[in-house]
Amino acid sequence: MTGTTFLGHPRGLAYIIFTEAWERFSFYGMQALLVLYMTGHLLKGGTIDGVVGLDGFRQVMEGVVGPLPTAALATQIFGLYGGLTYLTPIFGGLVGDRWLGRGRSVILGAALMAAGHFVMVAESAFLLALLLLILGCGLLKGNLAAQVGTLYDRDDHRRDAAFSLYYMAINLGACIAPLVCGTLGEIYGWHYGFTAAGIGMVVGLVIYLAGRRHLPPDAPAAEPAAGAQRLGRRDLPVMAALLLILVTVTLFWTVQTQVWTTYVLWIQDRVDRTVMGGLEMPITWFQSVDTFAVLALAPVSLVVWRWLDRRGREPGDLAKLAIGYALFGCACLWLVLAELSSHASSSGHVAIVWPLLFHFICASGYLHVAPIALALFTRAGPPSVNAMMVGVYYLSIFAGSLLSGWLGRFYDPDAPAWFWLLHAAIVGAGALPLLLFKRTLGRILFP
Repeated sequence: MTGTTFLGHPRGLAYIIFTEAWERFSFYGMQALLVLYMTGHLLKGGTIDGVVGLDGFRQVMEGVVGPLPTAALATQIFGLYGGLTYLTPIFGGLVGDRWLGRGRSVILGAALMAAGHFVMVAESAFLLALLLLILGCGLLKGNLAAQVGTLYDRDDHRRDAAFSLYYMAINLGACIAPLVCGTLGEIYGWHYGFTAAGIGMVVGLVIYLAGRRHLPPDAPAAEPAAGAQRLGRRDLPVMAALLLILVTVTLFWTVQTQVWTTYVLWIQDRVDRTVMGGLEMPITWFQSVDTFAVLALAPVSLVVWRWLDRRGREPGDLAKLAIGYALFGCACLWLVLAELSSHASSSGHVAIVWPLLFHFICASGYLHVAPIALALFTRAGPPSVNAMMVGVYYLSIFAGSLLSGWLGRFYDPDAPAWFWLLHAAIVGAGALPLLLFKRTLGRILFP
């Protein structure tokens, strides 16, 4: 498409990225509050009995994973919810491609998400609210991102820059959301935070509706290609290699998801959040620090990689993944050191500088894994199943979220150092096969 009315891009891009920024604002605003809301209010006696369907849900989950006290139940619910928000977009993409069309799928998804946030205000409808959010995210997430590509011809050099702007919008929404929704929820009442998240999604929906005329019409429903390529004999080792890497990436996401679950409880239990003037930093603000660290370090990592590339020393994708796992393991060890330091503190609590620096170590590891792994799966995967490989990659986040929720049961507020040591070992284990089989994997994936 022609027309350069937004930073040198088609005007439709502006509507898409601002829609996505508000959608992520609503998503991460609610997510920042979710575990605190469950452990601090919803799952307590007198409230939990009024939540429709929760008793049956708890019995089913305990039949699978064993007894679930309050904190463990909260992390298990979060893990299942977070995982499903990465599984449902696979099916949402099929709905957009074959039935509703991408535009209508985005509109329906945004409406369902807004409804989910507002329904969250009613404690009894908590599980219904989560279901609405999961279904809405499934319809919106992939279809909105896919519309970015439809604004450009295949050989248009602006495509990469457009997706960079799109991901900047994601991080911007994720950074601001805990500051707004988190503050309202923690200080003034949980439901104010959820309402703010719902309002954010409504704003995003209004922006999208206002910009629909600037977006290309939906393509006709896709049909399976008659002459689609099949997997060849050479593709089988590639698939096996990617599945091995998928296991390591799953271990990474298992640990990374704890930043939104058990880590939040650790901040609440163990960290002295007093800042200048005797004010106490809200727990949810640490989630904003996490996203800010990614935004701050992303250009630094690009500069470092380019500097190494000019000298012929830039690490390959497998090495970057191993480095990322190691850095994330170091971040967990940093929390172990933080706990040890608290023994020498007069208050017995961890100083606030420890978790603040933790987020920057995490961000450095994240930047070596998340974008690199996704690019690796799309580049090295067999061309005949390239789109499927993206879905397979997202399965690692789904599985990691489930495992993270299960691991939350082992958190002991009286001895948290062991919990973080366990997670350092888990993510560190992901680096071992990449180091041991680096040459073999390299020959298979990059012949």
